[in-house]
Amino acid sequence: MKKDVLIIGAGGVAQVVAHKCAQNNDVLGEIHIASRTLSKCEAILESVREKGAMKVEGVLKAHQVDAMDTAAVAQLIRDTGAQIVINVGSAFVNMYVLDACIETGAAYIDTAIHEDPAKICETPPWYANYEWKKRDLCAEKGVTAILGAGFDPGVVNAFARFAIDQMDEVKSIDIVDINAGSHGKYFATNFDPEINFREFTGTVYYWEDQQWKETSMFASGRDWDLPVVGTQRAYQSGHDEVHSLSANYPQADVRFWMGFGEHYINVFTVLQSLGLLSEQPVKTAEGLEVVPLKVVKAVLPDPSSLAPDYTGKTCIGDLVKGVKDGEEVEMFVYNVADHKEAYNEVGSQGISYTAGVPPVAAAMLVASGDWDAKTMKNVEELDPKPFFTILDDIGLPTRVKDAKGDRAWNA
Repeated sequence: MKKDVLIIGAGGVAQVVAHKCAQNNDVLGEIHIASRTLSKCEAILESVREKGAMKVEGVLKAHQVDAMDTAAVAQLIRDTGAQIVINVGSAFVNMYVLDACIETGAAYIDTAIHEDPAKICETPPWYANYEWKKRDLCAEKGVTAILGAGFDPGVVNAFARFAIDQMDEVKSIDIVDINAGSHGKYFATNFDPEINFREFTGTVYYWEDQQWKETSMFASGRDWDLPVVGTQRAYQSGHDEVHSLSANYPQADVRFWMGFGEHYINVFTVLQSLGLLSEQPVKTAEGLEVVPLKVVKAVLPDPSSLAPDYTGKTCIGDLVKGVKDGEEVEMFVYNVADHKEAYNEVGSQGISYTAGVPPVAAAMLVASGDWDAKTMKNVEELDPKPFFTILDDIGLPTRVKDAKGDRAWNA
């Protein structure tokens, strides 16, 4: 049984991960958190102490590390004795942290595909450009690496697997992500603005008719009638899980849809039209070199600062269509989360909460051995039922809506 966790990162998602690890430290053991800025790690641990989150008395310690320094991360893993690393740092650090885990034998869990700062929306399947290149090495060394174990990607991959397991044939997987909450700011992003905007400024890739197709952001939209949040407009977007689900279920169309209001689209369009979302450096009249996207990030609200005033709910789920016993069937597998409830529990808003709870559930399954695969896996390649069971227990219950009605997944 693996125990003791090292959390990489100190943003809003890392805060949720730290709280949830503390709430389950009878299973996960010692908890260490590390980032470039030690004070951010210490602030997160102080919030854990203030909430009295520790289930049993144990180690709770902050560390400073440059996550892009593989040798330093490997040494920290050795120094802490951590057997499970939960990487919720920037997507720019994935490969460095993964290499450190392969070197030390620690299990690796992340929540997004690795990104090269110089590239936007890379050619599919994106995982093949980075993490999947290490798959054989993980298998050779018996290292567990669970990729994309946040909510989307992550839980939505498990939703797809769960629905497909109950069908004879799958025809389509449409992932729908709706945030029907309000943060009260003129304009803000729910997670790192740099990563957020990079996701929407490139080509939108989707899998249809057993081939990759392309569109552009906001070019394809439709209304979705969803539980709790009602009818919401969502637009086809490129996203991590499309790249793995299309590889594991090539016979199915795979698309990702994200909800956006008109105000967000208008501001985004202006920023993009002015070149302010470019990742390429420019020089000011004074000769100062700046990256426009980083300047925009610097002036926008820190996503973690949105939490106290956030209200409303999220609804994220998969509409999976297929065939069962010769008849066409469809199933919507989903979760609804509440921003205010998330803040009251862990001091973060609902987007961070939905992203941060799942990797802790994955870590608990690695600790117990259920998901200790000793190789590299995307979430849909693992049994979803124990995952849902833990998610139900620690704050993200799974529901199913189909011909039988709307119910708990195991009802």
